[in-house]
Amino acid sequence: MINIDRYKCGYCGACVSVCPTDAIELVGTWIRIDEGNCNTCKACVNICPVGALELEPKIDSENGAVHNNSNVKIG
Repeated sequence: MINIDRYKCGYCGACVSVCPTDAIELVGTWIRIDEGNCNTCKACVNICPVGALELEPKIDSENGAVHNNSNVKIG
């Protein structure tokens, strides 16, 4: 899941334009992320000029491993 720091975000829309799955939408003065369409590629995290977006790591409930990208499988 992508977390948005709304205090840092300037709502410039850079993340919206770079998202390959159109999961990010600028609605008024808010950024909305459709988690169902987000593939956690981190394009939005990397493009954000103020560092307002970050990927929340996923913890594997079976072995406690931390994954920084849900598309990457370890083991």
